[in-house]
Amino acid sequence: GARRDPLLEETLARLGPIRPGVAYVGAASHDNRVFFLWISALLKKAGAGIVRLAPLAGRRADPAQARAVVEDADVVFVSGGDVELGMGILGATGLDEPLRRLGSAGKPFIGLSAGSIMLARSWVRWADESDDASAAPFPCLALAPLLCDTHGEDEDWQELRMLLRLTGEPSGLGIPAGAALAVGRDGSLAAMGKPVQQLTVTGSLDDLKP
Repeated sequence: GARRDPLLEETLARLGPIRPGVAYVGAASHDNRVFFLWISALLKKAGAGIVRLAPLAGRRADPAQARAVVEDADVVFVSGGDVELGMGILGATGLDEPLRRLGSAGKPFIGLSAGSIMLARSWVRWADESDDASAAPFPCLALAPLLCDTHGEDEDWQELRMLLRLTGEPSGLGIPAGAALAVGRDGSLAAMGKPVQQLTVTGSLDDLKP
């Protein structure tokens, strides 16, 4: 069975309703079935109620049903995978704008890995991975008014540093493995699990402590 995930338990406990219904947005993993089943089990063990896939990719893609699933849910979970793939699928199926509207109206969102980045302002792509001159930012959902990266600590947050240089934003947040970041509706930030690193273009700022 699925292991317990204390961070997910704390996140769901913050949301209030007993056993909240979850909409699973798996665009970043092309609705990978194995990933969906694994995450569903983790969410249920952490206190979620029913977990429903918002079908956006592959043969079962149904954007109208996906929209109904996210509108109906208590919380929207955006899975990991590839940020550019995920944002491309959300744009192509037209689910990006309903997600932005729901987030602005106060529906809670949880992101995992690439899903966390998709909830932030923007991310970076390389037309040629060996050439930093080919790097360019692209927009994400911007439900969290910030830039972030996840588990990039081993390469000293190189992708996030590039994004900061390209966008001119003053700082970004590096969320290491084993950490989470809670973003309040008022823009307040709280680290969970482990410290979250605040980076500037010129170097590192103080950590956000849990």
